[in-house]
Amino acid sequence: MQKRKLGIAVVGLGGAVGTTMVAGIELLKQGLIGTEGLPLAESRAELAAYDEIVFAGWDLFSADLAEAAEGHEVLSHKQFVAAEPALRQVRPWRSVANNSFLSNIEGDNIFEASDHAKAVEQIRKDLRNFRERCEKVVMINLASTEKLSTEESEGLKTVEEFERAISDNSAKISPAMTYAYAAIKEGVPYGNFTPSVSVDLPALTELAEKENVPVAGKDGKTGQTFVKTVLAPALRSRALKVEGWYSTNILGNRDGLALSNEDSLRSKVKTKHSVLRNILGYEVEDHIVDIRYYKPRGDNKEAWDNIDVAGFLGQPMQIKVNFLCRDSVLAAPLAIEIARCLDLASRRGKGGVQEQLSVFFKSPMTKNGDPEQAFHKQEALLDAWLSETGKRP
Repeated sequence: MQKRKLGIAVVGLGGAVGTTMVAGIELLKQGLIGTEGLPLAESRAELAAYDEIVFAGWDLFSADLAEAAEGHEVLSHKQFVAAEPALRQVRPWRSVANNSFLSNIEGDNIFEASDHAKAVEQIRKDLRNFRERCEKVVMINLASTEKLSTEESEGLKTVEEFERAISDNSAKISPAMTYAYAAIKEGVPYGNFTPSVSVDLPALTELAEKENVPVAGKDGKTGQTFVKTVLAPALRSRALKVEGWYSTNILGNRDGLALSNEDSLRSKVKTKHSVLRNILGYEVEDHIVDIRYYKPRGDNKEAWDNIDVAGFLGQPMQIKVNFLCRDSVLAAPLAIEIARCLDLASRRGKGGVQEQLSVFFKSPMTKNGDPEQAFHKQEALLDAWLSETGKRP
C-alpha cells in the first residue's frame, strides 16, 4: 500500500473540529467543495497537498467519525452523505484522561495506564503504528480545554524535572503535557490548538529545541480574537484611544461545555486577554472577556464586541461587531494548515518553536520576548517564511 505523504494525529479526533477536518479533506478529494477558508491553498510553497493527507487520533468517545459528525451537526446533509463512507472507516484510539484537569467531559474510550510513563509509551506506540501508513506524522491537539493551574511550571521547568515528574507519576502532569511529551520524544511535530498548558511548558519547549522537533501554539485564533487583532492595529494607526473593549461569546458545542467549568474557562480567557496590550502599547483598563455555554446554539457561535474609543477633541465613539460564526468551520482549516506548516518545518530540519505560525494562535509561542499580535505583521512573517521554501514544480 502506498503511503500517504502526511498523517495528522489528532488529540480529540471525534470532536466537532476534528470531524470537520476529516470530512473537509474527504470532500476536497471528491471535488465537492472548494478551498474557501484554507488560507494557504494558493501558496506555492512545498506544503503537503490536501489529497495527500490522512487522519487518525485519540478521543474520549469511541464512536466512529460518521456517528460523531452526525451528532455535532456541522456538515450539511449533502456533505454528510458524501463523506459518511470515509468517516465510518475512522474510529478514535483510546485516550488519556484525568478528571483533575477536565471534570465535566467524561467518555468511555480511555486506555488503562497505571502511570504517566505507560501512557506516554502507549501514545508513542500509536504514533509508530500510524507512521507505517504515512511518510510523515504531525500531532495536533484539539482536545477540550484543561483547567489553568497557578503553579503550572513549578517543578516542571527543566527537562530533567519534567521527566522526573513522569517517573514519579506526579499529579502536575496533565493529559495535554503527556501527549506533547510523547510527540516530541517520538520526533513528531506538535501543534497546540487549545489554551491548555502543553508544549509551552518550559521543560517541553526546551525538549523540542534539544530534539529539533517543530512545535507551535497555543489556542487557535479563529473568530473573535482574529477580528480583534485586525481591528486593534487599525485603531492604533489612526491614534484612536481604546478606552474599553467588551468581548462576549456564546456557544453550545462540546468545547463550550468544557468551558462551563470555571477552571477551564480561566485558561481560555487568559489567552483571549493577551492581545490588546501588545498591539496598542498600553493597558486597556476595561478589557472584559466573557464566554458562556449556551446549548441551543450548538456549533453556531456568536461573538459580540463593543469597543469604546476616544478621538480628536476627546470625543467618544463606539464600534460594535457581531460575528455570527461557525466555530468548527473556522477552526478546522486552520488546524489543517498548521499541520502542513509543521510538516514543512520538519522536512526543512527546523525544530523548536515556530514563531512564523503566530498568525494562527491567540497566544503565540516565541523563543524570546513577547509575541507579535498584530495580524498583518504575523501574516507578513508567515509569508516571508513560506517564500523561503522554494516553489512547487
